[in-house]
Amino acid sequence: MHKIFLVGAGGFIGAILRYLISGLVQGLTQSVAFPHGTLVVNVTGCFLIGILSYMVESQAGMTPELRLLMMVGILGSFTTYSTFSAETITLLQDQRIFLGLMNIGLHLVLGLSAVLLGRFAIILIWR
Repeated sequence: MHKIFLVGAGGFIGAILRYLISGLVQGLTQSVAFPHGTLVVNVTGCFLIGILSYMVESQAGMTPELRLLMMVGILGSFTTYSTFSAETITLLQDQRIFLGLMNIGLHLVLGLSAVLLGRFAIILIWR
């Protein structure tokens, strides 16, 4: 039962962080044409999951409970892949093909790059 609590507590934290950060970024860009907030949240989440996944693999102080809290709970609700998908479909349905494809490309390239960067950053730090 405590595992469910860890995931739920992490999900609560991650959802609030997603709401705050995405809204802040979107407000700063003052853009209604492109979902900057979702992009920043997803790339940040990818970077953080890169760090944490390396810590899990190297068994560097990442207990199963901490993994549940951080990776499944917080980052699971912080990243917004489903929102990204819905926003992309909306862009494509609205005939904003370039923005839709740009959204897909940026999420893939920046997300994958952020995971690698997170892994490399933690390797350098943990040496």
